[in-house]
This record gives sequence, structure tokens and C-alpha cells, in this order.
Amino acid sequence: MPHVTFCFQYRSINHRVDASSMWLYRQYYSNVCQRTLSFTIFLILFLAFIETPSSLTSTADVRYRAAPWEPPCGLTESVEVLCLLVFAADLSVKGYLFGWAHFQKNLWLLGYLVVLVVSLVDWTVSLSLVCHEPLRVRRLLRPFFLLQNSSMMKKTLKCIHWSLPEMASVGLLLAIHLCLFTMFGMLLFAGGKQDDGQDRERRTYFQNLPESLTSLLVLLTTANNPDVMIPAYSKNRAYAIFFIVFTVIGSLFLMNLLTAIIYSQFRGYLMKSLQTSLFRRRLGTRAAFEVLSSTAGEGGAFPQAVGVKPQNLLQVLQKVQLDSSHKQAMMEKVRSYGSVPLSADEFQKLFNELDRSVVKEHPPRPEYQSPFLQSAQFVFGHYYFDYLGNLIALANLVSICVFLVLDADVLPVERDDFVLGILNCVFIVYYLLEMLLKVFALGLRGYLSYPSNVFDGLLTIVLLVLEISTLAVYRLPRPGWRPEMLGLLSLWDMTRMLNMLIVFRFLRIIPSMKPMAVVASTVVGLVQNMRAFGGILVVVYYEFAVIGISLFRGVVVAPPGNSSLASANGSAPCGSFEQLEYWANNFDDFAAALVTLWNLMVVNNWQVLLDAYRRYSGPWSKIYFVLWWLVSSVIWVNLFLALILENFLHKWDPQSHLQPLAGTAEATYQMTVELPFSPVIWLWSCATWEKLRAGIGRLPLPATGVISFVLSCLGIFKAPSFRVRWILLDVNRGPEETAPISSPGSFEMVPLLVRKGIFWRSPGRMNSWRG
Repeated sequence: MPHVTFCFQYRSINHRVDASSMWLYRQYYSNVCQRTLSFTIFLILFLAFIETPSSLTSTADVRYRAAPWEPPCGLTESVEVLCLLVFAADLSVKGYLFGWAHFQKNLWLLGYLVVLVVSLVDWTVSLSLVCHEPLRVRRLLRPFFLLQNSSMMKKTLKCIHWSLPEMASVGLLLAIHLCLFTMFGMLLFAGGKQDDGQDRERRTYFQNLPESLTSLLVLLTTANNPDVMIPAYSKNRAYAIFFIVFTVIGSLFLMNLLTAIIYSQFRGYLMKSLQTSLFRRRLGTRAAFEVLSSTAGEGGAFPQAVGVKPQNLLQVLQKVQLDSSHKQAMMEKVRSYGSVPLSADEFQKLFNELDRSVVKEHPPRPEYQSPFLQSAQFVFGHYYFDYLGNLIALANLVSICVFLVLDADVLPVERDDFVLGILNCVFIVYYLLEMLLKVFALGLRGYLSYPSNVFDGLLTIVLLVLEISTLAVYRLPRPGWRPEMLGLLSLWDMTRMLNMLIVFRFLRIIPSMKPMAVVASTVVGLVQNMRAFGGILVVVYYEFAVIGISLFRGVVVAPPGNSSLASANGSAPCGSFEQLEYWANNFDDFAAALVTLWNLMVVNNWQVLLDAYRRYSGPWSKIYFVLWWLVSSVIWVNLFLALILENFLHKWDPQSHLQPLAGTAEATYQMTVELPFSPVIWLWSCATWEKLRAGIGRLPLPATGVISFVLSCLGIFKAPSFRVRWILLDVNRGPEETAPISSPGSFEMVPLLVRKGIFWRSPGRMNSWRG
């Protein structure tokens, strides 16, 4: 049973296998323990919003922000030390299960230990200084707890590390391109007489080397285009050639070349990294097959026969941790074999069912005796009735749009919502009637078995409750319907909420339009498969936000006297931080820092923040913002794009889709990010070892022994004994499909595990697996 569970989650089987250790292993990977660990990670990361400086204010604007509530010393520290104790217990369990030898070789576990020790020491220092320490080092280390808990995030970081040399080569080319055009720009535009405003503005962009470099760097992101070009272009139209050539080479060629290189390199390195996960799954599957098959053959007359009894496998499947849908599908597949033992190939194909979607059958419709009710059930259960509902929802949406256009210039207190109120009442009554008729036609369980019906029905109930509340407070609609505010919300506020829910309900048309439904399902699949990449983005944001708070907290100060804001903004340069009123873009607390970093990542007007913090804190601040642009907009966005392209190409390739489970006809949904790469990875792995197996298999037995001895010395094979006759087994094949290297005839079943995909097992230790 443990090996079956391991292959589900791509886990390693390199750990203790005694009874007490296996019990501890199963408890550690139980839903309760894993959810507790995930909640602890979320809690320690969430502390940044409450700790000093606290984000508990209604606005981040320094002009209007009130003094935030600051937690007393020891409150957040108590929660933090509880989280650290949970992590210490987590590390202790991992160290015990995998052993000290594995612990010493695993850099992530060693880093886990170092981070915990540093965090506890820093926590002690904070309490000794009564929470007045100038810097909290442990806040920078907190994202490590998120990284070490996800194998996919570790693989992503490894791939980014491997891809850095190729990225650096294009980055060096971009730097050379930027420096050359910076010097050209200074020679072209820095000279001349300052006889008018255009010349002065032109010189501000190319006044000195740092300013020129910054102007062209921002132009590389097209954030200040055509602002930086207009002063020179207004003087002479030939100057436009300089900016056009710079943009074409930098933005269109080099930046897109960087995207292509990142996509190509990252995809290749990701496949190499994911090979380990796929190998773990195949290894767990094969190990489970060997254990179950050896158990099945212990008391039989033919101990060499290989196969897993279906009844034994059913007992194992009942105990493994797996969602009920896939477990039920696999158990039905096993029962179809009857009493015939499963071969290795059949056993492997059985576990391929995990990669397929399970389409649940809808409950049967209720049966009515009356012919009239049967006819009504047919009409209201037909998909044409859904089309009618979509048309009604479209009409409701159009009516709201018409009134929004007509009342665009009318103040809310002067609007007459009589007609719109009547229409909303009529539409909501239809929505309620439609829901009841569908329940009548499909039955309550059948109605709830469709996710679109659940979404539609829930919104209909919320709309009905809101409409009844509106009528109860403000009575029936009438001409000149503008009552005074009663209760918590005014009539206008309740109408806005009602209209927003109606607009949101219009999303019900997505399942009815097949092309749109396919795209929507693909997007949902991308979101689920990119959780690890989103986790890396969270880590990057967290680190830069903490560093930004340490560097720029309190740098942006509100202008003196809010009554003079209009005159102050009028005197500020056009397009500046003050004139645009970007006061909320600051690093005074964690939430504000996250929003500021997001605005910088979008690179729209990021030169405004770059200039403002240069003036408020010094020119060294440009290093922080340029590093953030490189990490977020250049590296991360391109990696994100690479993964999106790979997933979309895989989703829209009809040859890459697995067949659905028996009895279903819908297209399948790939469950994990490993699956798009699995055919390429495993074909490469199996082809490599197939050549090795075929080459050795053609040699006579004495030569085979010599070759085995040489390979053992080289570390390719791990041989328990040189007298053992070798049998090379692809993890994707059964032993009956693999020719033994020894002479033909009956042979002893001695599977072998070799690095990169082959099994070995010592004949004297049937339950000892090594890799």
C-alpha cells in the first residue's frame, strides 16, 4: 500500500520502511497534517500584514491615512514562535523518516535547519529588545517555508537557475544595445543652445549619463513613448529615426528573442527536472507491483509467475489516500479482470487512469405518470430551454446598459429608477420560475449535479433576497421613485448591487457556447497547473516588499496642508509623482508595498515612481527598481508566458489528450503540470536504456558478466552479486516484454534497479529496494 500511495503524489520511496516508520509516514502525509502545515505557512506569511508597520488602515494614501493599530509587543511573536515550533516538528519528522545520510545530502533540508535556527535566534533578539530592533532578518527568510514544502517550486527554481546563463547572454546584448544608444543619444541631443522650452525638455532626458541611461531603459519598456521622443522630434523630424531604430532593435527584436530563448531553455530544463518526478511515480508503481506480485506467489506452485491478484489490489486500493472518483474508477477496472492476475503492463496501465478525468453520471430524472407532466418535463429539461434563459439574461444585460448610458450624466440622487426597477422585478421573477421548472424537470439532485445550475441558482436566490429587501424597505417602484435613504444602504446602492449580480449572472452563457467553454476550461486548467509558479511569484513579491519597507518606509511624506493641494499640484511638473497624485504608491506598510510592486511590474508610468524615489531617497534607489523590473517583468513574465504556451499547445493538440475513463465521451483534463512533458521525457528515458539493454542482450553470458562487472565499477549498475543473472526492466514495461540477458529458458525473477530507470532487488532481501 505505501508504494501505491507514493506513486500517486510523485513521492520518493527512499525512506524507512519498518512498521512504526510507515505508520508515521502515513500520518505525516495525511490530510490533517498536511493541511495543518499549509495553514501554518499561510499564517506566518500573513503576519507581515499585522506586524509593525501594520497594514490595518482603510487607505494607503499618505495624505488621508490615519494612524494604524499596532499590535503590542509579544502578540505576533507568540503566533510566530508557535509556527516555528510546527516547522521544527516537521523537520524532525522528515529527518527521522529519511535518515541522517539523506539529510546530509539534501540541501533543502539543511537550509530548512539553518532558516529555523536563524529565525529562532532573531525572534529571541526581538523579545530582548522589546520589539524595537531596526531589522527583522526572519521576515526575509519566511518565504523559504513555502518553497521547501512544494517539490514543484523547487524544480522551478532549479530550472530558473539552469536557465540563467542563456538569459544573461541576451541580457548582456541588451546592456550593450542600451549603452551604445545612450552614448549616441547624448551626442545627438545634449548639445545645442537652450533657447526655448523644447530644448530644455530635450536636455532633461539626456542631461547626463545616468539620466540618459534611465530614459532609454524606460523607453525599452515603451512606458515613456512617445514622451521622450517628442521634444527632439518637434525640433527635427530626422531625430525620430534614432528612437524608432532603438525601439525596433530593443523592444521588438531583443526582448522577443529573450522570450523565445527563455521558453526554449526553460522548457528543456523543466523536462529534465520533471523526469525525476515521473521516475518516482513509475518507481512507486513498479515497487508496488513487485511487492504485491511476490506476496501473491509465495504460496503458489509456480513462484516464478509474475502477477498481482485483483483481490489483493482491491484491498490495497481501499486503504490508499485518493479521491473517491478515481478510486472508484480504478476499483471497477480491477474488478473487470475477475480472478486473472494483472501483469506488469496491465498494472501500469491501471495507474494511468489517474491522469484521466472522471465524468460523473447525472442522477436519473424523476418519472411522472401524467402525460402532461411528461411533456412539461421534456420541454423544460431540453437544452433549448437553456438557450431561452440565455436570451432573457442577455435582454436583462442590455436593459442595464441602456439605462447606464442614458443616466451617465445624471446624479444618483436625481435618477428615476422606476422603469429599471420594474424590469429587474420581472427578470428576477423569470429567473426564479426558470430555476423551479428546471428542478421540476431534472429533480433536485439532478439540478445540483450541474455546476452551471448551482451557479445560476445561487445567484438567483441572492437576487431574490436582495429584491425582496429592496421592496420591503423602499416599497414598490413608482414614477419619480427617489426615496430617502433608509437602513444601511440607499436605494441607489441596492440597485447597483442588484445590477452587478445580474451582470455577473450573465457568465452562465459560457457552458452553452462550446468554443468559449473549451477556452474557459483550458484557462481553469492553466490556473490549477500553475500554482507552483504562482507560489514563486508570491515569494518574489514577499522578498521585495520586505526589502522595500526596510529601504523606503517613510520616504514619501504628505505635502503640508491638504487645503493647498490644488495649488501644489498646479505648480508641480506635468506628469510628476505629485501632479499625478501617486501618494498611495509607497512602502510604508506591507500591503501598500505589494500594490506598488504590482504597479511597477505592469511598467505603465513606472518612470514616475523611479524619478520620485530618486528625488526622495537618492539615486541609489534606481538599483532596487531596475532589479525588480528585471526579476518581475523580464524573467518572471517570460517564464509565465513560456508555461502558458506549453500548456495551451498541449491542450489544443488532439494527439496529446488521454482518452477519458470508460463510459465517458468528454475531452479529458490533465491533472498535473508533469503530464504535458511526460511523453517526451519518458520516450527519451526508455529509448536510452532500451539501447543499453539491447546492446548487452545480444552478448553471450560470459560477456554479460564482464559488462555487468564494468558497469558496476562505473556506478551505472548496483549489483548485489556478480552471479545474479541480470534482467533489465523498463519501468514502463512488464518483465514478460523484456528479454533476459542470460541464456534462454526458465530464469529466476531478479528485478534490478539502476540509475535512470531500471530496478534491482537483492535476491536475499525481497523487501529491500534501492535506487
